[in-house]
Amino acid sequence: MSQTRKTRARLSYIQNAQDIALIAIGVLLAAVGLKGFLLPNGFLDGGVTGISLLISRLTGWSISVLLIVINMPFILLAYKQLSVAFTIRALAAILGLAAALVFINVPIITNDKLLIAIFGGFFLGAGIGMSVRGGAVLDGTEVLALYINRKTVLSMGEVIMYFNIVIFSIAAVLINIETALYAMLTYLSASKTVDFIIQGFEEYIALTIISNESELIRKTLTLSLRKGVTVFKGQSGFGKRGSVDRDIDIIYTVVTRLEVHKIIDEIEKIDEKAFIVQHNINDTKGGMIKRRATHH
Repeated sequence: MSQTRKTRARLSYIQNAQDIALIAIGVLLAAVGLKGFLLPNGFLDGGVTGISLLISRLTGWSISVLLIVINMPFILLAYKQLSVAFTIRALAAILGLAAALVFINVPIITNDKLLIAIFGGFFLGAGIGMSVRGGAVLDGTEVLALYINRKTVLSMGEVIMYFNIVIFSIAAVLINIETALYAMLTYLSASKTVDFIIQGFEEYIALTIISNESELIRKTLTLSLRKGVTVFKGQSGFGKRGSVDRDIDIIYTVVTRLEVHKIIDEIEKIDEKAFIVQHNINDTKGGMIKRRATHH
């Protein structure tokens, strides 16, 4: 085996070990959210977990069995639409969560309804987020949303929103409105936690900079601040003095949100009239920017 293959094999082994650890942590966090907060107090959530909690509350059936049974169609959908590796990880994560709910004892942490909704959602969302970073899911709703997104004009966010509206509406009718309202609060807490776990503080911002001092700004960004930039060749169209027809250099760079203010301050020191446009972006690949430690 060549040195390159050995290196790749070692990196693959390390990545797989990290993924397994993240999924295991995610399963434990989700179990804490369910057994320590939501289940003992009859609270609900969104997605497949919400359906399982709702049926368990109405029928008394085991939440562990419901999680496996209701998620199974989505696992089969993942097998057909996504990769085998993802399907195996997702199945292992869901089976792990079902087992954790049976064998791990978690004390009831609080009986305060507001704290249950917020922190139950937080722990459940943290578990889902860690599992996603490990390349798996604990809830099949995301798989369904991806499938519908590919087949229709609906975004994944819209699919999940409509899916949960149905769940919360059913809960309001079959149980009571208060339960549905707390379920919505739990879902909001969980979804925000998932976003934070996956994206973290390092949300990416793209900056488009148009300035008469573009060359000096480019040198400052690359040489002083060590940022990668791309220079587009453009042409002015209209300015304060009316129609303008001249070539300009447009600078494009991607930084984290924590760096934005420092970058803009340095640009304004060079040209306080520079036109700067900020764009929120979800992720990057390649280039000089440091990537988040997420699984791909």
